[in-house]
Amino acid sequence: MVFSKTFPKTVEGSNYPRWEEVSIDDSEEEEIEQKARSENLELMKECLRDSHLILQEKKLDFNHSDVIRIAIALFEKRASHEVYHKENKCKEKFDRSR
Repeated sequence: MVFSKTFPKTVEGSNYPRWEEVSIDDSEEEEIEQKARSENLELMKECLRDSHLILQEKKLDFNHSDVIRIAIALFEKRASHEVYHKENKCKEKFDRSR
């Protein structure tokens, strides 16, 4: 499925922008998803280490529900990061076409 985003383009002599749709192709989308996935795996590992250190520092028990809560939060972040990177790629294409 092709990812696309619309951006406002200033139209001379008009107070209203013209909206221009920019898409990324399948290979660009796949590249962005792979990059986001590897970055988020590293982020997840860092967050798990940090959360473990925090729990140790505060002398709290580190149980499975803590791990699950962290994993859910990171999963939600991962999904938003993939969309962000795709939108950013569309914005780069839009800016180049100006």
